[in-house]
Amino acid sequence: MNEPRQNFDARGIEEEAAEWLIKRRDCEEWGAADQTALDAWLAQSLAHATAFWRLEAAWGRADRLDALRAQPSPRGFAQMRRRVFPILIRGAAALAALGIVGVPATMVMLQPESKATYTAPFGGRQTITLRDGSQIDLNTDTVVRIAETGSERKVWLDKGEAYFTVKHDASRPFVVIAANGRITDLGTKFFVRRDANRLEVALVEGSAQFDENLGRKTARSALLSPGDVVVATASSLSVTKQNGRILSDKLGWRRGVLIFDNTPLSEVAAEFNRYNRTKLVIEGNAAGDLGIGGTFPASDVAAFTRVAQGVLGLKVKNNGNEILISQ
Repeated sequence: MNEPRQNFDARGIEEEAAEWLIKRRDCEEWGAADQTALDAWLAQSLAHATAFWRLEAAWGRADRLDALRAQPSPRGFAQMRRRVFPILIRGAAALAALGIVGVPATMVMLQPESKATYTAPFGGRQTITLRDGSQIDLNTDTVVRIAETGSERKVWLDKGEAYFTVKHDASRPFVVIAANGRITDLGTKFFVRRDANRLEVALVEGSAQFDENLGRKTARSALLSPGDVVVATASSLSVTKQNGRILSDKLGWRRGVLIFDNTPLSEVAAEFNRYNRTKLVIEGNAAGDLGIGGTFPASDVAAFTRVAQGVLGLKVKNNGNEILISQ
């Protein structure tokens, strides 16, 4: 039952790509807004870009399509579009199969796009090593999808947090898509954390390009250097500088620990709750505002509550799946 659906979707993408191509090449009204819309469509998936590039190459090399390019009138354009779609789609596929499209051999994006999904379980971690030696460390409750082709390496961070150690290859860009952001590696170590309403990107080493939601006319970009931290929400974007120690502390999860430095107890509890089924519940603003410092095992809530009770003098009450902490 799945195969007909996949063929239908692929053909639909091909038809959209053909429409974009014809409009861009033959429509006199093509302007900046049209180009922005096309760029957004191409950025939605590798399948879109693959279809567009394949048809564009086929158009450029297939002599039998030359006569179809110059239909000057709107009526002629409409007629051409109705006639060209099936010819262009079939012709591109045939030319690609014969190897005469003229696309470089490294562009294996001509093949159907496929993604591999990887997950780190709640409270666990996982390390993924790509074929080129790049590594992705997944933190607790994280899901990524990866698509590798001859011309691009692309990762979608669907939820959670990941640390990237990328082998730079100018011919095969490494791109991470997460929420309303796109990160392009320029020889880099960085981490990305995606929460419900917030995206954080921090550059540890090298450089990277951050682009805000490519579908927006008001999208902002930033070239990141080591220590730069981007925080993006639906309504704002900021870039600040943090020192290496702070970034190292944020990556304590890679060693199985959580590191705090005068961090409000409410935030400490939220971090522990990312790793443990037993939840910390802070009762009262006064307790929640207390600053906490120290290094704690991420999966040992009991150890932290002993410190909270014995060292900080807080009240701790075990209530089944919740531990209540108050002053």
